[in-house]
Amino acid sequence: MDFLKMMKQAKQMQEKMGDLQSAVSELSVEGVSGAGMITVTLNGKGEMTGLKIDPSLIKADESGVLEDLILAAHNDAKAKGEALVQERTQELMSGMGLPAGMKLPM
Repeated sequence: MDFLKMMKQAKQMQEKMGDLQSAVSELSVEGVSGAGMITVTLNGKGEMTGLKIDPSLIKADESGVLEDLILAAHNDAKAKGEALVQERTQELMSGMGLPAGMKLPM
């Protein structure tokens, strides 16, 4: 493989990684707990962008339950987001002819 071809492929990979990072930042995933009573929305970077709480859960003497449900919903959303990012990364890598399982820095 000649050097110019390798440089062209490296530039294409860099552009695709930039596209992937932009796409990831625009992702939105929801995590749910308590049979839908708590919903947490995260962006592709894992930052919480939304929180919905069923009013029936807001009771002063049950704050521990509410806290646990929020954490569970957040963890659900985070796991979904990580899986989606991994899926998108694998799609990108397969289109570039890179070996399966190769980790790209993100």
